[in-house]
Amino acid sequence: MTLLQIMADSDAAEVRLRTSDPEVIAAELRKRGIVFDRWPTPAALDASTSTDALLAEYADRIGELNADGRYKHIDVARIHPDDDDPEWPAKARGAREKFLSEHRHAEDEVRFFAGGRGCFYLHLDGEVLATVCEAGDLVSVPAGTLHWFDMGTRPDFVAVRFFEEEDGWIGDFTGNTIGERFPTLDELLATA
Repeated sequence: MTLLQIMADSDAAEVRLRTSDPEVIAAELRKRGIVFDRWPTPAALDASTSTDALLAEYADRIGELNADGRYKHIDVARIHPDDDDPEWPAKARGAREKFLSEHRHAEDEVRFFAGGRGCFYLHLDGEVLATVCEAGDLVSVPAGTLHWFDMGTRPDFVAVRFFEEEDGWIGDFTGNTIGERFPTLDELLATA
C-alpha cells in the first residue's frame, strides 16, 4: 500500500497526517518540493522480468522524465527473497542496514518502483515524512534532502534508478540516529 505518514521530528508518536490517498500524498509532498507520481504497472511484469524488458516497457515514461538528458545513468535495482540461499538473511540485512541511517545526496534521488515496496523517510523542517512507495510509484527527492530508506526485514522490490553521475547513489551520512526513533517500514504497514 502506498502510504504517507507525517510525524513531528521530535516525537514519532505525534502523527500529523496518515493517508493512502495518492492525490493527497502527491499534494503534501509537492508542498515540500518532493515529486510524487504514479505510473501504470502492466500485469505482465513480475520479479523475473529482465532489466532490458523492464526498461523497454517504461521507455516512453523514462524518456519523458529524462527529456532534457539530465540523467546519464538509468538502471534497475532489485532484491528479492531467496529462501533457498542460506546466505540470504545476511545479504538482506546488509542491504537494508546500508541506508537506514540519515544521509543526503549531491543530486536528486529519483526512483520508480516497478514492483515491491520501500519507504523513504524525509527529514524536513521539523517533520519526518514516511513515504511508503509500491509498484507504480515514482518519487524524486531533491539533492541535499536529509532522509533514510527502509526496505523492510524481508526486502522485495524492483526500482528504476535515475542518476546524473555514476556515483550519484553514494550518500553523505550525517551521523544523526533519528531513524532509530521512528517506525520501520514493517511497523508502518502493520498498523495500516
